[in-house]
Amino acid sequence: MRLAFTLPVAFAILTISSATAMQNQQPKPSSHGAYTLHVDAEEVVLNCTILDNKGQLVNDLNKSNFKVFEDKVLQGIVSLQHQDTPVSIGLLVDNSGSMRTKRAAVASAALDLVKASNPQDETFVINFSDQAYLDQDFTSDLDKLQNGLAHLSSSGGTALYDTIVTAADKMERSASRPRKVLIVITDGDDNASKLTLDNAIHRVQDMQGPIIYSIGLMFGGGGESRHARHDLHALSRETGGIAFFPGSLKDIDSVAAEVARDIRSQYAIAYHSTRTSVNGYHTVKVEAHASGHSKLTVYTRTGYFSKQSSSTNSKTDEQ
Repeated sequence: MRLAFTLPVAFAILTISSATAMQNQQPKPSSHGAYTLHVDAEEVVLNCTILDNKGQLVNDLNKSNFKVFEDKVLQGIVSLQHQDTPVSIGLLVDNSGSMRTKRAAVASAALDLVKASNPQDETFVINFSDQAYLDQDFTSDLDKLQNGLAHLSSSGGTALYDTIVTAADKMERSASRPRKVLIVITDGDDNASKLTLDNAIHRVQDMQGPIIYSIGLMFGGGGESRHARHDLHALSRETGGIAFFPGSLKDIDSVAAEVARDIRSQYAIAYHSTRTSVNGYHTVKVEAHASGHSKLTVYTRTGYFSKQSSSTNSKTDEQ
């Protein structure tokens, strides 16, 4: 039996408990246009992916190789973890009409991605067009996931933003692993959502996650393809993930394998902010430097708001 979601879901302010901090979040666009987290955090935790100048993952760094700046002020790193910890994964697969000829390759690559992931990961499958269907709830059973990916309709439009919000809400309610990831596979522009791109980013960040990895199958050109690429870049960038755009169907397998490696190779950096008493937006920048490596690129979120400023903004918004 397929479970259909009602789209979009209502917005809510959630209080999230973690092992490191209690965080109350209200994302607001900053003056430079990036969407950021409103966080009250005794300890700030940043999940980071590190790539070298060739786009390869870097896995040999230690605490001394990192510098964290908050509001351009150097912070003291409390801990650095680089472990393959289990992840809760949501596979969101476009099932609209334009995907008809691509679904077999996509399903195969998605299943290979799961096989290359941590065996203790839990994964759900949502197939979506203008409606989102939970075709497999959280499981580690490959046969069940394969069956979930096999549900085809290939009709209707593309409600990408609504589906992401729905999947993030499900992740918040029922995920049991310490890290959370959504993997979006689509070939087109959103043309059926009630929510906007900004709404979707707000909602995901309102829950401090999950990280979104995007796989865009935009093999053609044109304005719609450029707009879709922009949206997938934004969804991934603003949540700390990466957007991938394979050149053809035959490249999907290698991209899926790269996403699986990325997820298993993240660094978790924790620091106690020296700036939480200062109201306002706190920018966060992470630098990585190591001998034997030239330029290192760090993918992570770019900032947060303190609880004091969040409370002030909330009161202002209510007036």
